[in-house]
Amino acid sequence: MSARVKAWLESLGDLFWLRPALVVLGCILLAQFGVWLETAHVAGYDASSPDTNWGYSGGAEGARALLSAIASSNIGVAGTTFSITIAALTLASGQMGPRLLRNFIRDGRNQTVLGIFLGTFAYALMVLRTVRTVEEDPFVPHLAITGALILALVAVGTLVWFVHHIATSINIETVVDAVQQDLCKAIAVHTRDAAGATDPGGAMGGRALAATGGGYMQAMDEDALADWAHENRVRVTLRVRPGDYVPSGFPIAFMSRTVEGAEAAILDAVTLGRRPAALQDPEYSIRQLVEIAVRALSPGINDPFTAGSVVDHLGDALCRIAPRHLQTGVVLREGHPVLVHPVTDYDGLCDAMFHMIRQNAAGSVHVLGRMLDVLARVGEVERLTDRAAELARHADLVIAAARRDVADPSDLADLEDRYRRFRAIAPVDAA
Repeated sequence: MSARVKAWLESLGDLFWLRPALVVLGCILLAQFGVWLETAHVAGYDASSPDTNWGYSGGAEGARALLSAIASSNIGVAGTTFSITIAALTLASGQMGPRLLRNFIRDGRNQTVLGIFLGTFAYALMVLRTVRTVEEDPFVPHLAITGALILALVAVGTLVWFVHHIATSINIETVVDAVQQDLCKAIAVHTRDAAGATDPGGAMGGRALAATGGGYMQAMDEDALADWAHENRVRVTLRVRPGDYVPSGFPIAFMSRTVEGAEAAILDAVTLGRRPAALQDPEYSIRQLVEIAVRALSPGINDPFTAGSVVDHLGDALCRIAPRHLQTGVVLREGHPVLVHPVTDYDGLCDAMFHMIRQNAAGSVHVLGRMLDVLARVGEVERLTDRAAELARHADLVIAAARRDVADPSDLADLEDRYRRFRAIAPVDAA
């Protein structure tokens, strides 16, 4: 599957209406099927004898009243419930950041709940239109009405579950854990068991290729572009990576030599969009976690415990990276580099994780101390010297911030003690 198709499929998850629309369509088809079973006598009973039917056994007037009640109650509950949900998410976005709302929109459970309410409404309407009284050539689809009763009971249970789900989903710890799970998946995808090929270096030369329009780079079809470069005996050097914003007309690649059709091949392998995507950007989830921590440290919220929890989760991510190797951005074909593209390195990940939190945690002894503890724990499992040096650099920055902003001598002494423990574990000097 190409990267463009994967990016398109991921964008479908942002369409909050798509899954509910499919559920409503399924309920409409189910209603039509239930009515057809009644008219075709496939169920094995006579529709004109309600006493011998399964489930609902009332008459036409009772059926109309029942279906009308089911339809009106479900559309009312759907509107009220999701109005309350939007209000709750608005309050949550003020604390955790508006970009976190995308996670709630993409939640398939929220979409399915809306589909159940609207689908039950549509089902009841489709069955209601077929009910006829004695004056209208009587017809009562008892089997389909029984289905409406079952859907109504399912909607009641869904409402109770949905209230619980919303109450737990806007909990800050639940949100942090959900984003951290996305980060763990990204780490598994973007790391390798063995080290990759190194960048051979060399200056970029040849023709510069430009994007036809601006936007965020969402995905890149690495294999297809590498195969094309191998077939044409050229080397392609990309200048942007997934997550970067590409201005209109910006040259996104250089070729080792001019080849006909090169610009079309490169633009076909690159997917641009109006917003960043997590598909191939390992820093996407990191930015979400950091935003939660930075907002928690703002004077209006002043919640250092949430920031400390975020730092713990970021440390867990670094521990998961410790035994693995990050991508190098060099793609070989027959032992020769044909594609070189920028990737996120270990230094970049650590900078994305800790810089903004440290800058906004000035004077917060709890957060600064938690950062030193987390760096020490990561240093215990990290075995690569260059990564240990990067951890030491951030520990030096943390203790420098503490010496500058922490006024209480006892608090500063505690942070100094934690810093010495870190140095005992990871004694590598920062570069």
